[in-house]
Amino acid sequence: MTTLGVATLTVAAAASPPVLQPKITTEKVRHDSDDPAIWIDRKDPSKSLVLGTDKDADGALFVFGLDGKVRHDLTVRGLLRPNNVDVAYDIMLGGQKTDVVIVAERFAHRLRVFSLPDMRPVDGGGIPVFEGERARDVMGIATYTRATDGAVFAIVSRSDRFAPTEGYLHQYRLVDDGTGTVKGIKVRAFGEWSGRKEIEALSVDAVRGVIFVSDETFGIREYHADPAVKDADDEIAQFGLTGFARDQEGSAVFRRNREKPLLFVSDQQAGELRVFELDGPADSPHRHGVVGRVRIAAVETDGIDLTTQPLPGFPGGLLVAMSTDKTFHFYDLDALLREIKPITQ
Repeated sequence: MTTLGVATLTVAAAASPPVLQPKITTEKVRHDSDDPAIWIDRKDPSKSLVLGTDKDADGALFVFGLDGKVRHDLTVRGLLRPNNVDVAYDIMLGGQKTDVVIVAERFAHRLRVFSLPDMRPVDGGGIPVFEGERARDVMGIATYTRATDGAVFAIVSRSDRFAPTEGYLHQYRLVDDGTGTVKGIKVRAFGEWSGRKEIEALSVDAVRGVIFVSDETFGIREYHADPAVKDADDEIAQFGLTGFARDQEGSAVFRRNREKPLLFVSDQQAGELRVFELDGPADSPHRHGVVGRVRIAAVETDGIDLTTQPLPGFPGGLLVAMSTDKTFHFYDLDALLREIKPITQ
């Protein structure tokens, strides 16, 4: 996940911005596309993968090549309504640094973890979440790697009318159980919920060590991602409280050298991505002003991910967005940045 310079970001007033078309639309999933994650093969970026959930009681975690074709040899089927998905790099398993993909298996109340790129299960059948609580339907998942010691965490959200308004999110440290299998150790419950709809979308800015939480129909909340920092559970900021058609949804962090850092958030029912400043001014670093918006062809997008890694066909990076026609859209990141328009009231 990842940035943009003031010089690079050129916006022109437009009452009705044009709709940006994807460079690639993936093959269709079986039931209901929901959330994507991008894995970068650091040895050979051309072999990078896009992972996307197919949300159903007979669901799957689909794996796509950069051409948008399904990798049937890697796709994991038979999951109980998989919702969101994220990637973590360099977890120590069996003494080896291992990249993994983590998917929230909603109806099973657990996380599933698979090694990359072979998609081998490394979770012993799954990591249970929200144990001992009435509301256990896990939805959102975001990973955070602490820079000081390389500790890897999973932060998860849920969907349930019985969920608490305090401690809505749980955070787990992911470690080797001694047999090369990932286990999760709960480190905290935190985060407020408005009680209006649900919290699904989560994204982490590893540079500042914060997590962005989309409280649908309310706004975006910001918290510390590191549970060990002072006042870690305190809410840092609220923003994006107005201007959305309805749901504040999927988000993705953009950071690139010498460019202005941005946060993209899906305005789901508007067919747009809202763009916010990621880093506020020195005296108010968590003030996230609105930069603009960009209209995309993906329909009812609630899940996005992006990378600034140059990839074949995407020299400036890639943004992936879910679309309700059972596909995922691959957008040229530089083209998307050029299409950001100011919001005029």
